[in-house]
Amino acid sequence: LSVFFPFCCCRMLTRTPSVVAQVFLFLSIVLVIAIAVIQINQQQILSPGLKYGIVLDAGSSRTTVYVYEWPAEKENDTGVVTQTFKCNVKGPGISSYESSPGALAKPLDDCLKKVKERIPAHLHKNTSVYLGATAGMRLLRLQNESAANEVLASIQNYFRAQPFEFRGAQIITGPEEGVYGWITANYLMGNFLERNLWRTWVHPYRKETMGALDLGGASTQISFIPEDSQEHFNSTLQVKLYGYNYNVYTHSYQCYGRDEAEKKLLALLLQKSNASSNVDNPCYPRNYNTSLTMKYFSGSLCTQSLRPANYYPNQLVNFHGTGDPGLCQKMVSLLFSFSACRDSEDCPFKGMHQPKAKGNFVAFSGFYYTINALNLSGHFSLDDFNSSMWFFCSQSWAQLQFMLPKFEEIYARSYCFSANFIYYLLVHGYNFNAETWPQIRFQKEVGNSSIAWSLGYMLSLTNMIPAEGKLIQLPLKPPLFAGLLIFLTATALLCLLFLVYLCIVSHNQKNIAHVQHVFIPE
Repeated sequence: LSVFFPFCCCRMLTRTPSVVAQVFLFLSIVLVIAIAVIQINQQQILSPGLKYGIVLDAGSSRTTVYVYEWPAEKENDTGVVTQTFKCNVKGPGISSYESSPGALAKPLDDCLKKVKERIPAHLHKNTSVYLGATAGMRLLRLQNESAANEVLASIQNYFRAQPFEFRGAQIITGPEEGVYGWITANYLMGNFLERNLWRTWVHPYRKETMGALDLGGASTQISFIPEDSQEHFNSTLQVKLYGYNYNVYTHSYQCYGRDEAEKKLLALLLQKSNASSNVDNPCYPRNYNTSLTMKYFSGSLCTQSLRPANYYPNQLVNFHGTGDPGLCQKMVSLLFSFSACRDSEDCPFKGMHQPKAKGNFVAFSGFYYTINALNLSGHFSLDDFNSSMWFFCSQSWAQLQFMLPKFEEIYARSYCFSANFIYYLLVHGYNFNAETWPQIRFQKEVGNSSIAWSLGYMLSLTNMIPAEGKLIQLPLKPPLFAGLLIFLTATALLCLLFLVYLCIVSHNQKNIAHVQHVFIPE
């Protein structure tokens, strides 16, 4: 109402100029308010779009290509990453190409062709590619460093001809592999971020993280947050994600991956056998027979101590399956060295110090595939696992072919060994028991995303990728908005000054008329 004070103070303002000025003043103020409200409320926030990243998980037994995407603006410095594509490269792991690194290009081509179709062409040059090699290459580097370097150099040469931005091929350490797996598991379980009622990402309130158990071909990892992370500082890594710090205990056991552990068993069986070319294997299904070269199981760095004196790499050894669950369990127990621990509770095996396993765990990779073969999934008791394992290991080779949902010889023959190995690793190695075993969930993926270290790797790397700001689209372009605002504000001020002027003039005229009336004689 104060805008119209001229009505209150000056009754004389009934002339046309004052009415016009008041109308212009009123319209100017209304227009200023209207334009400001529209400019603020009708603005559109445009996302800067998506970013893409490619990770090659170069494992000991195979290479898997993952494509990830995330909003370019990110969330508290870490991308909200989702898996959009996965491709298994045909053939063995890259460490198997030590004698012919140039042959890597062809199997990679098939997957990369599909990847190019998944990512918009105009974003190819801005899409980073990372290759992380795990225990297979760690072993090759220890055994033959020049061969390992040649394999990595061949991969770098291959990606130089690709349209993507190749960020390098590196051999990641065991602890890195473990902590990246832990990040993946907890990210997918919603322990770092969750959507609230307004569909925005927030940090979950008082939500506990899960431990991660990863079983690869050449190594196995355990990672979790212990009760006292400072006590085990040497084995603890600090991870920062979405603005929060986590102190994660992680340890990787080299040569205790599923493939290398089985090679140790085969070498041990040969060592204990009187015959040099025919060996009984209690972990192979009954009536199963296969011939393997000595190099296949004794040529590895992990089996060097079990290598026979008369070692001939190309000599064939015939293994005959006996399907004996009790003897298989006994032989698998010999793969673990508990003597160095001297009955210490915080020493699983190999003399390694480990804090007590705490909370819930998710077991993935080789753990999941073995459990799935036993027709188990998710949570179950230790008794259920033992009975399923005993039943499975008692089957003949012919019976086994009808039991498995997907039958592949190289895996089917080894599931009994894998189950016994998992039992000894988790129960005697990591000290899980009948009470804590149900806290382990055996799982392959969450939604459409695989539980693998590669996603954790991508999440960590997005901390180092610059975020792009959100683009705000306004109804009026800033110069036009500013111009209108200045013009209308100036118009309102001029009208206000003009009204004040008229008010003063009118008031003075009234005073003069009054004085003249007083001094005029009757």
